[in-house]
Amino acid sequence: MKYGATLSAKGGVEFRISAPLVSTIEVRINDAPPRKLEQSGEDFEILLSDARAGDKYKLVLDGSRERPDPWSRSQPDGVHRWSEIVDPASFTWTDQSWTGLELTDFIFYELHTGTFTPSGTFEGVASKLAYLKDLGVTAIELMPVAEFPGARNWGYDGVDLFAPHSAYGGPSGLKSLVNAAHSEGLAVVLDVVYNHLGPEGNYLAEFAPFFTERYRTPWGAAINFDGPGSDGVRRFFIDNAIYWLTEYHIDALRIDAIHGIFDFGARHFLAELRDHFHEEAQRLGRRAFLIAESDLNDVRVIQRSEKGGYALDGQWHDEFHHTLVSMLTGARRGFLGDFGRLGQIRKAITEGFVYDGIYSNYRQRHFGSSSRDEPGERFVAFIQNHDQIANTAQGARLSQLVSREQYGMAVMVLLCSPFLPLLFMGEEFADTAPFQYFTSHGDPSVAKAVSDGRRREHADFASGGEFHDPQAVETFQVSRLRWEMVDRPGHSETLDLYKKVIALRKQWSCLGNCRKDLTRVCVDEDARFLRMERGDPSGCHAVLLCNFSEKPAAFTMESGACALWTGTPPEDQNGGIIIGRESAALYLAKPSVR
Repeated sequence: MKYGATLSAKGGVEFRISAPLVSTIEVRINDAPPRKLEQSGEDFEILLSDARAGDKYKLVLDGSRERPDPWSRSQPDGVHRWSEIVDPASFTWTDQSWTGLELTDFIFYELHTGTFTPSGTFEGVASKLAYLKDLGVTAIELMPVAEFPGARNWGYDGVDLFAPHSAYGGPSGLKSLVNAAHSEGLAVVLDVVYNHLGPEGNYLAEFAPFFTERYRTPWGAAINFDGPGSDGVRRFFIDNAIYWLTEYHIDALRIDAIHGIFDFGARHFLAELRDHFHEEAQRLGRRAFLIAESDLNDVRVIQRSEKGGYALDGQWHDEFHHTLVSMLTGARRGFLGDFGRLGQIRKAITEGFVYDGIYSNYRQRHFGSSSRDEPGERFVAFIQNHDQIANTAQGARLSQLVSREQYGMAVMVLLCSPFLPLLFMGEEFADTAPFQYFTSHGDPSVAKAVSDGRRREHADFASGGEFHDPQAVETFQVSRLRWEMVDRPGHSETLDLYKKVIALRKQWSCLGNCRKDLTRVCVDEDARFLRMERGDPSGCHAVLLCNFSEKPAAFTMESGACALWTGTPPEDQNGGIIIGRESAALYLAKPSVR
């Protein structure tokens, strides 16, 4: 890192701060008198020979304002107090042979560090790595871990973007987790937030023009990516991405809500970020990826640069979720009102974006662009995630909203799709714990504003219930996974289904090849029946049959195929297969039996 507190090869610690809006900066280490940094253009720097790793320090701006370091690697006392000097070389890595996964091999498991295990720490996550490997996932995706106010938060209120949260285990805890994951053959994906900062403990605007009123986001003023003084702002976030790649060996970044990143310059920030990130990964000899969350349905996000795109490696496929969940649950609230037809599931599977320039009633305009020509590995698909569960008042999971057989069908559609599948923690055993939005802001006015804003933002999904108070400790505690349910009847069978289909996805190239162009989907809207066929150049073949109706249905399949089903096993009747109510069957065949 160029900025922040860096141990010097000459001995001591070098402090370098970029602060064009500040006249003077001093650094106060422990209880020693503050010492003034020398100014060189927009940068301030000093080498202190008596400073060392473990020392705590604050920056004193313009002689009076004590602030944490924006580039702090550690905030052990919270977002308002002392920063800590960290020696990044003090951790001993053992993953030297790890070079990462191919993108098509990613099977994501999204988790929240604070609620995934009883301890709520990186160490707790590490204790479950063997379980996750046995499940069959290949990558753990951590919701944001940058230091946020208090000890309870989703992570999207982070303000010290270089400091892994102290309550989770800080820098050494996160490095230990990544190192352990790599030893198990699991990649680590980190969720990062480059569209806004949290409302409490955010001091960046005092250092540089980080924010602009030219654009507005749901979280307030936008990050200044294209206005006066934006060069340093862009560098700050690019440095952050490379920091996770280099110092923490992170394999991929999931970039939150890029529709909140506004940049009308000639070279979009995301394209610049992509170039720097990939160049550094190549220099390190590792595979590393950037995956966006986007509400734009803009193919430029994932389109190759030679076609004018930003060339990010992938993006979340929200409309896969919307089409499937609206069909299964009948929900038509908010944006789900644009969905509810099997033909939309077909389009989501075979093309990607459902709204690709057609009219959206919810948005009251034509929306989106076509992603038909983009390969399947550019999309991360899911049947639930942290947002889609928690943005209802009750925080209910899909397994609580539909029958066991319907849920099994959703699982099979996800894992047999030509996309990179993502599971949200606990869904693999149909956990009954809700996942709700929680915070622990220390400023009462901020806490009230956040709570009121969330109720307004998601009023369409309240379903007559009240959102739980995000600040209440109980809201956080009830969101912890209930690991005791793994072995209970019904839940253990769901876990077995996930394991079985994930294993088949890995074993059969027709399921794991991400070839949209070799995927065919037929639907019957009246009969509420869907048939998905997956092919492969090797000749192997898979057929998934799904019955979305409330009536039993009979289908015939070629002999010699093996069958996998949810619910009651089908019965052979005159060469046909009976698919139970609201259930699905998967058939796999080698070339020799076709």
